[in-house]
Amino acid sequence: MSIIKELIKRGIIDRQKGTQIELEAREREKSIEEVLIERNLIDEEKLFQIKSQILNIPFKTVEAKEVPPEVLDIIPEETAKFYKMVPIAKRGNVLEVGMVWPEDIEAKEALKFLARKANLETKIFLISLSNFKKISQRYRMTPKEIERMMEKAEKEMKIVAPPLIGIERIVEEAPVVKAVENILRYGVEGRASDIHIEPLGRKTRVRFRTMGRLFSTLTFPAKIHPALVGRVKVLANLRLDETRIPQDGRFSEEFEGRKIDFRVSTFPTAKGEKVVIRILDPRIGLKKMEELGLSKRNWKVLEEGIKKPYGMILATGPTGCGKTTTLYAILQKLNKEEVNIVTLEDPVEYLIEGINQSQIRPEIGYTFAKGLRHVLRQDPDIIMVGEIRDAETAFLATHAALTGHLVLSTLHTNNALGVIPRLIDLGVQPFLIPPTLNLAIAQRLVRVLCPYCKKKVKAKKDIEELILKEIERLPGREKMKIKKPIYIFEPQGCKKCDFKGYVGRTGIFEILKMDENLAEIILKEPTESKILEVAKKQGMITMRQDGILKVLKGETTIEEVLRETK
Repeated sequence: MSIIKELIKRGIIDRQKGTQIELEAREREKSIEEVLIERNLIDEEKLFQIKSQILNIPFKTVEAKEVPPEVLDIIPEETAKFYKMVPIAKRGNVLEVGMVWPEDIEAKEALKFLARKANLETKIFLISLSNFKKISQRYRMTPKEIERMMEKAEKEMKIVAPPLIGIERIVEEAPVVKAVENILRYGVEGRASDIHIEPLGRKTRVRFRTMGRLFSTLTFPAKIHPALVGRVKVLANLRLDETRIPQDGRFSEEFEGRKIDFRVSTFPTAKGEKVVIRILDPRIGLKKMEELGLSKRNWKVLEEGIKKPYGMILATGPTGCGKTTTLYAILQKLNKEEVNIVTLEDPVEYLIEGINQSQIRPEIGYTFAKGLRHVLRQDPDIIMVGEIRDAETAFLATHAALTGHLVLSTLHTNNALGVIPRLIDLGVQPFLIPPTLNLAIAQRLVRVLCPYCKKKVKAKKDIEELILKEIERLPGREKMKIKKPIYIFEPQGCKKCDFKGYVGRTGIFEILKMDENLAEIILKEPTESKILEVAKKQGMITMRQDGILKVLKGETTIEEVLRETK
């Protein structure tokens, strides 16, 4: 009996849903189990327990750290990942193997061949997909193993001066290649946005930025540092012999059938070269407008703003607050066959099919301002400018919006109210702002609570007072009737969220739209206090208020909101 038939029989899904799952699995070339898990139609462990009963194969959950490294050598890494099977223990002459697809005849034949080769018998257990992924990570080499192999490689090659020749050879050696591959894989699988490889004198530290925070995960001996940096430079096509000045580059690797881009920046420090690698994973960085975390009011205002045929939409906030992600989401919504979209970016982060994306190069005189002059000759309907950072770019963007183009860009201000004074500071005449500026969007990113383990708690008195105060300030239509005591949620940590308590991040927003009252203020007295009065009248929700509404819904914590809106 198939897994779908069994789930229908047990009333977990209906027949129509089962047919949809089977079709989706075929179209996406994925297994039925993977689709069921992705769509949260059944708990993964429960699904594999049901599968265990159907196949009459014992189900087992194995702690990755309990799998001995020598056992892993029996099944090569490539074979393990291709057939989704991994050795989990060796008891006498019996090799215990965890398989995700024990019904796969090819996988069983491959296992028989490997077992005969090693003079072993086999005992098969069913393991879940996530359990397999954790165990397969044990194939990665530890820093100590890499150091040992590096020393062996150095002895075998008998490296002599000049040192550069040694580095050129050693960065292509298996230990270094494996080390860098492991670092990249840690980053991708951990959904990190950046990897930092830092020389600290006696050791090299590798940190990963996950959900906006840096975590130290790996350390290597200091003598390995030049080889690690050298390998990254080779991948990014940078100069190995140049260590005195910063360099920038880019490369791509394939992980689990997905192409991931990596942007590399090297930086000379007193203790050696520091490397930062930005991970550009479309699965994380490219979001649809529906996935940004917009409230009902903000969604409506943004949708109305992007429907206008011309004008400016400016996203604002500090570095790393998700401005580019928001603009990419808007571009994807506007990307149609009959529309010509041209972008100027520094750098191009994600390639979107159907959009003409151009990377500026200030070192050769190709700036945002110069690029914008040329873009206007390309018959564009929609223009995205990575950032308005000078008077010339501000002037050109404003005039492009005034002459029938929809212009998207970013600006560095603390909130949406600061966009208008900032444009005036950049030399844009106040009378040009009302007919050109459609929307000013300010945002921050907050971590999302794990839905499986978050804990409902009674808010402390000071937090309760703060929440009530902000709710009272909400526009009339957005006000909520809240009964005391107020309950909020706290992170706990479980297997589903890797014991972090959080799963990803979402945006908190404030969106200021242009209207007659705001236009009048801009021409008379464009101060933030006056703009705030108009914003309140038009029903704008501040970032803190948007965050508190998400706190009350159990999406994030009050600490996250207060930290990002202080």
